[in-house]
Formats: sequence, structure tokens, C-alpha cells
Amino acid sequence: MFKRSSRTLGALGLVFALFTAGAWAADAPKPAPAAPKPAAVAPAPATPAAPIAPAAAASAAQSLDARIENVKDEVIKLNRDLLVLEEELLFPAGTQVAMFVSMDVGKLFELESVQIKLDDKLVASYLYSPLEVQALHRGGVQRVYLGNLRAGEHELVAFFTGRGPHERDYKRGATVRFDKGTEPKYIELRIRDSTGKLQPEFDVKVWQ
Repeated sequence: MFKRSSRTLGALGLVFALFTAGAWAADAPKPAPAAPKPAAVAPAPATPAAPIAPAAAASAAQSLDARIENVKDEVIKLNRDLLVLEEELLFPAGTQVAMFVSMDVGKLFELESVQIKLDDKLVASYLYSPLEVQALHRGGVQRVYLGNLRAGEHELVAFFTGRGPHERDYKRGATVRFDKGTEPKYIELRIRDSTGKLQPEFDVKVWQ
């Protein structure tokens, strides 16, 4: 009986020891798992700047050119308006007188210069270039004088200098008397060919 009890106690002690060892093992702190190493991230490839399309660049250039042309047109219009305003201030309608030069055909006379005297006073003198003469031949009209003139009777004398038939020096004059009222006065100095006389003619036309 005593021997069986000893065996039983021994078995119980072994079980108790195993149980205690298992409990200790369960209670013992477990080591924390090692943190995984971060995977190496490859740098993102740099995105190249998109080139400007030729069509877009051409469209932008055309738009800029159009805006520049619009600005030029506005500046020209503004200058014209300012010129008209300046003339109205400097040369009021009541005293304004304007003189123009025109040429009809002009084959018998090559114009070089024009001098204008108003009431025996030289008011205009102009020397023409070949291009300006060509413009007159094509029907152009040149304003050679703009000024103020009091109301009343006045005398205009115009001298035309150039080369006439057979390349000879040619100088002729034209005279006209006119009345200046309260309205602007416009006078045209005309150069015309006389086919009957085979020589140039010069006259003055006063527009009412």
C-alpha cells in the first residue's frame, strides 16, 4: 500500500511538473516578430515636357499678328481723327483755303516744281520727285497748300516749272482772282495736254 502511494505521488509530481513547465512556457513573453524590411521603391521616371505642336504655335503667331494689325488700324484711325481735329482748330471753315495740284495725261510736260503766290506773297513751293509725278499721271491729286484767308477779293498766281516738248525747259504761270466768303475755298491747279497746240496748258479752277 505504501509503495502504490509512492508511485501515485511520483506520477502526480511528474504531471504537476509538466503542467507547471507548460504554464510557465505559456506565460513567458514571446519575442516580437521582426518588422519586415520595406521593399526598395524605384524612382518614378521623369516625364519629359510635351513639345508645342507646330499647328498650335502657328495659330498663336497668327493670332498675335492679327492683334498687331488691329492695333495698327486703330492707331491710323486715331491719327487721322487727330489730324482732322487739328486742321479744324488751326484752319476754321470761315477762313480756310486749300489748293490742289492735278495732272491730266501730262505727256507733253514733265513737272518739276510748283510755286504759289497769294496776294503777291509766296505761300507754297514744292519740288516733285519722279514717283510723285507718276502718281499725278495716274490721277492722283496733291494738296499743296492749306491756310487761312480773310473774306474779300484775292489774287492767286501759280508757276509751273518742268520740261516741255523736245525736252526743253518750260515755265508757265496761271492767274486767277476770286472772292473769299464765309465758306471754305478749294482751288485746283490743273496741268493738261493740248493736243491741238502740242503743248501743255495750265489753268486754275475755283470750286464753289
